[in-house]
Amino acid sequence: MSSAAPIVIGHRGASGYVPEHTLASYFLAIQYGADCVEPDLVMSRDGVPIARHENELGGTTDVAAHWEFASRRTTKSVDGTAITGWFTEDFTLRELKTLRARERIPQLRPGNTRFDGHFEIATFEEILALVQGVDGQRAARARQLGLTAPAPVGLYPEIKHASYFANLGLPMQAPLLSLLGQYGYHGRDTRVWLQSFEVAYLQALRGMTGLPLVQLIEDSGAPFDFVLSRDARTYADLITPHGLQEIARYAQAIGPAKSLVIPWHADGTLGAPTALVADAHAAGLAVNPWTFRLENEFLPADYRRGAAPAGAGDLQGELLAYLRAGIDGFFTDQADVGVSARAAFLRG
Repeated sequence: MSSAAPIVIGHRGASGYVPEHTLASYFLAIQYGADCVEPDLVMSRDGVPIARHENELGGTTDVAAHWEFASRRTTKSVDGTAITGWFTEDFTLRELKTLRARERIPQLRPGNTRFDGHFEIATFEEILALVQGVDGQRAARARQLGLTAPAPVGLYPEIKHASYFANLGLPMQAPLLSLLGQYGYHGRDTRVWLQSFEVAYLQALRGMTGLPLVQLIEDSGAPFDFVLSRDARTYADLITPHGLQEIARYAQAIGPAKSLVIPWHADGTLGAPTALVADAHAAGLAVNPWTFRLENEFLPADYRRGAAPAGAGDLQGELLAYLRAGIDGFFTDQADVGVSARAAFLRG
């Protein structure tokens, strides 16, 4: 991750090809050449960090088919939004391990549904072990061939619902940093970047670790009442030159929604870059926007191919537009396309 080349971040692994946040997804992203993998982390009832995009389990697992857990279906307010389902904080790790992952968006990724029911929920520790196992195998192979070992695989964990879990008595800082320390990630180790949408959480984390931090930023100016910040009341405040300078006091990078870097025109086509990248760089911050996906549903109109929302569009073309805008890295569900786009960009 220290390379001057833009980094490719495997978003939830290789979630364009297998169900997200499974060990298979992370391994595939690494094999496709991702520089880092991005696990979203939530907590189990017994305080174990696990990889899920949110704490509600019904959308990405087979929990609804488990009669023994039927009574745990409930409605909760998570970061100000009422959600009905099953929640990780109501399950021990042992119980979570009886569930199996399924595809989040089967209507757009029907091919991924062939893996429904095959993969367990992964813990953060299992992901750390996977990454270090791959690094060790690559280093050993390089020694056998008399070659230089490849750069280690990076980790880009996102702490989800930090305040919510803290209010439940399940703060994530201690178990997260403890696990990272056990696996040798200390000090200012740039193999790991910790990210969150919550300003106050990152500010507090800055006093606990020297690891690089990433401020995530939504693409709306809506207030974030679950985030406490003296100088920012909306996400729009964070992308002003002053807001970026404030972020640089505690973080090393921002992870903005990609529309904040290049917005879409009213007709859905890609517009011109904003000043965000230049302003962030002036504040000393790297810019790694999210999320780039292959399906037409997620692409600007001028990069779609065909009319089917699930059809494959020109993701490489979209990525090249953003790379030319000066971004330092990007999140993608299809790491193989991301690596190809980066190679094309570096070739000029």
